[in-house]
Amino acid sequence: MKCQILILGLMAAATCGKTFGQTPPAPAPVEILPGVWRFTFGTPEKITPVSTRHYPPATNGLAALAAVAPCPVTVTATFSPRGSVVSVPLAEEEMIYGLGLQLQSFQQRGLKKRLRVNADPAMDTGDSHAPVPFYVTTRGYGVLIDTARYPVFYLGNKKHPPQPANDLKAGNRPDNWNGLSPDERRGLGAASDVLVEIPEAAGVDVYVFAGPSLRQAVQRYDLFSGGGPLPPRWGLGFWYRVQSDYTQEDVLKLAAEFRERRIPCDVLGLEPHWQSHSYCSSYLWSQRFPDSAGMMASLAGQHFRLNLWEQAFVDPSSPLYASLLAHCGDYEVWGGLVPDFLQAETRRIFSDYHEKTFVAQGAAGFKADECDNSDFTGGWSFPEMSRFPSGADGEQMHSLFGLRYQDALQGAFEKRRQRTYGLVRSSGALAAPYPYVLYSDLYDHRQFVRGVAQTGFSGLLWAPEVREAANPEELLRRLESAAFSPLAMINAWYLRSPPWKQVNRAANNQGQFAEGWENVEALCREVLELRMKFITYLHAAFVRYHREGLPPFRALIMDFPDDPQTRTIDDEYMMGDSLLVAPVIVEGAAGRGGRRAEPAGAVAGSAEAMRPVYLPAGVWHDFWKGERRQGGQRINVRVPVGRIPLFVKTGTVLPLAQATLDTADPASRKLTVWVYGDGERAATLFEDDGSWAPALDSVQLNWDNAAKSGRVLRSAPSLTNAYEILSWKQVE
Repeated sequence: MKCQILILGLMAAATCGKTFGQTPPAPAPVEILPGVWRFTFGTPEKITPVSTRHYPPATNGLAALAAVAPCPVTVTATFSPRGSVVSVPLAEEEMIYGLGLQLQSFQQRGLKKRLRVNADPAMDTGDSHAPVPFYVTTRGYGVLIDTARYPVFYLGNKKHPPQPANDLKAGNRPDNWNGLSPDERRGLGAASDVLVEIPEAAGVDVYVFAGPSLRQAVQRYDLFSGGGPLPPRWGLGFWYRVQSDYTQEDVLKLAAEFRERRIPCDVLGLEPHWQSHSYCSSYLWSQRFPDSAGMMASLAGQHFRLNLWEQAFVDPSSPLYASLLAHCGDYEVWGGLVPDFLQAETRRIFSDYHEKTFVAQGAAGFKADECDNSDFTGGWSFPEMSRFPSGADGEQMHSLFGLRYQDALQGAFEKRRQRTYGLVRSSGALAAPYPYVLYSDLYDHRQFVRGVAQTGFSGLLWAPEVREAANPEELLRRLESAAFSPLAMINAWYLRSPPWKQVNRAANNQGQFAEGWENVEALCREVLELRMKFITYLHAAFVRYHREGLPPFRALIMDFPDDPQTRTIDDEYMMGDSLLVAPVIVEGAAGRGGRRAEPAGAVAGSAEAMRPVYLPAGVWHDFWKGERRQGGQRINVRVPVGRIPLFVKTGTVLPLAQATLDTADPASRKLTVWVYGDGERAATLFEDDGSWAPALDSVQLNWDNAAKSGRVLRSAPSLTNAYEILSWKQVE
């Protein structure tokens, strides 16, 4: 009613000769948490990301960040019958990052984005599996628009009033204009604004997150969201998803083959046809799995975890159908119910069933598919005019569906006090605490690498999964990228046999293996073993994400904000504090299926690639050769297949584990500590017993360069799951 009164009042004002768009007095921001301010304009809608959140802010982490005052930016708003328009000023050369999963662009200034939930976006319009109305800038602050609508962001491309004299017209451009990338050119605009139009809304809350650096602004946003997740160690191992039509016998046979051929693997994933009906979901085992409990017990005995594919649309044959019938929207998808996950009772019904039927039986996690929207690219999903019992319409539900679906799945694990790590195809604002990693049916390699760097701005995790490849070299380059990402996975849902046996889809499914495939398998094994060596280091980075809100995978600009070169680099990223990752991108490797594999023995094409790598200021060590490289410059690196370019900051103390077949092997906690340079940067690890709320006792690794010896300091004696230091090795 208040919204209606406000809009009617504005319409009456217009008929008296007044115009819409006049700026009312700006409300004073309220500091609701250290370094977090809220502006309230008009009457905000009741259904928003903040009002429906599941996780509270991580107040301890926020309190630990340095205080910043006053609010670093002034926000204003106007109203009209179209909705609300928020305005935030932009300084000259202030660059913008974030807005969720934006696979087709990195630096956002100068663009227009409509943040609409959409599967498989074909153009850089803002459509995304996981749009997030949050951005950060190089001035060191972040802005969250708390809306479940599809907001339109005008990111410094405002055309009026007339631009100042220093606008970049042809006679006023820098001398190197022609040599600048589109991202760099967009960042050189004159002072302007970010304008955000929120349709239908008669008001909105806007949250501002102080820095003073871009990196600290991201940390505050992640901590406001609840802090990062704490994945179990097995979730950080290697994942393999089997072909959709696999039977119970096929799964057990593949598991035995992986152990026999020494392929590291912690998680096997089942694709749709483990269910009796999959589009939409029955949540019942199909006849392909006559003894699902026995199969899971057998897999557990070999230290495999099982992840189950599903989607949230409930088939009439499902035991959940009757109990959810009164808790769903007024449109169906594929003939199935669309649960209203904004309702606590709906989530309870869904999570209780999953806990009793699957988690209690041994399922370690889920892959939540098709919870995005394909009205625009595939013609399925519920329309925006849908209505739900919670009061949400279809637009609001699409914006929140992936998150609240994750809440429903998490309820099954929270009830059992059991940690999980899973996959999801849609997420959104305040997603940082969720142990679910995004993926896509798209398959462009450059975009997949960009996603690892880009999602760190918005509290998201991204999996550049591997499926098929045109040749073994592409397979290995893609596997290298996946091995240095939040979730290392081959998704073989349409491949009968592992892709190292045959990269061509048709030949693979006909059982025709490539000559010399064992050589390709050996190279893939080496890449997977490298991932296993970094599990301990990666686990420590996730603990920091959990406690401090610092993403474990992040763009270079977060760590090197004063280096202008890092502002547009989207094909390199940091993993933790010390490791720079520069995947070799296979150009032209986009799309799925239908490609002919080159006749290959070990690896088709060239055995090496030349990769230009930018090293920020400081001294770096080539991980493979140990040699020192001076930063602040771009270098060319000759990269053999299977050896992803990795560079380690000098002074780093880097613990590498033994390469095991799974993370349950006690040998995975036996470490060789590599010391780069003088080893002044001590490493902190955390001993994790895998429980729901582990103590996470710290283990600090210190290097005495004068004595050429290492020392281990533990915060508490660890009787189980303790790290064992086998040796220290210095890289001078």
